[in-house]
Amino acid sequence: MRSPSSAATLRLASLLALLSVLLLSGCKSIGPATVARDRYHYSSSISESWKRQTLLNIVKLRYLDPPIFVDVGQIVAGYSLETGISVGGQISAPTDNSLALGASGKFIDRPTITYIPLTGNKFVKALMTPLPPEAVFFTIQSGWPADGVLLAAAASINGLKNQETSIAGVTPPDAGFLRVLELLRNLQRSGSVSFRVKQDGEKKQSSILTFRAKEIDETTLGEIRELRQLLQLDPEATEFTLVFGGTPSHDKELAVLTRSLLHIMNTMAAQVEVPADDVAQGRATPGVDPGDEAARSRGLVRILSSKSKPSDAVVAVFYRDQWFWIDDRDIRSKRALAFMLMLFTLADTGEKETPPLITIPAQ
Repeated sequence: MRSPSSAATLRLASLLALLSVLLLSGCKSIGPATVARDRYHYSSSISESWKRQTLLNIVKLRYLDPPIFVDVGQIVAGYSLETGISVGGQISAPTDNSLALGASGKFIDRPTITYIPLTGNKFVKALMTPLPPEAVFFTIQSGWPADGVLLAAAASINGLKNQETSIAGVTPPDAGFLRVLELLRNLQRSGSVSFRVKQDGEKKQSSILTFRAKEIDETTLGEIRELRQLLQLDPEATEFTLVFGGTPSHDKELAVLTRSLLHIMNTMAAQVEVPADDVAQGRATPGVDPGDEAARSRGLVRILSSKSKPSDAVVAVFYRDQWFWIDDRDIRSKRALAFMLMLFTLADTGEKETPPLITIPAQ
């Protein structure tokens, strides 16, 4: 038979072993659990900051305040988790046994974010270089509405001019230009127009706009004839070469004078509803007349303003003691903002760089 002292010793040893197993089994790596959470939160934060930065720069242009862009170059999220366990005991007599337990932990979250100002040559290339016409039409081919894309990105098509903005005010677009956009949108819906890149024997690439000639109803045929007439295109040709320029050199060429990103932002800036006193006092340039419903209806975006913070905005910024925002219920303006953000990718004609990197070391 075991003595009381031996039984107590065995019970204490068993208890110590069980506690050690339980404490050690609870120590797991924190790395996997942070991936889903951090990717979501960092992605949401970058998206929100990019929207605010873009809206702020559009508003600043209305006040002739130079736009400034800052890219997020790199994100390094570093985590460190240190744990410690101490277990001690003393067995000296049946009534003098003792047990001491101890635990320690330290968690460190040390994110490092690198910001890169968009200046110099990269600024010129990204913001001031006109968009490639083929990139604009590939955007249409991918499903974006032709009228919305060309209203934003084209300054003219075969000599028909879009809206122009200057410090003197806004020049409305040609009626023929607006009709061309409407016809292209209708043809896009019918599937009668397509875009492709053709390579000849000398390895030169040409961008080709094609009109489908078979299995087309009379309404669509009539719209194609009207489009050819407005753009002074060959009435019999089915393929037209897409080029960058103000006017075509022949009737089988579609000359599109595209805008730069800065040009598009200036056009949007003219549609910001700034206080009337700011325009009267020369603080802001003249823009689209808020009372002109026709001009507002064909505008790219509607940016509202007020002294109080909006309650239902998809994006809002505070500038010159005013809140400027886009209403979350304004689908047209939200689409224009989304398109604007996508254009930053199309406009990046410089050397490719490593995209924002999220590194999460866990120790």
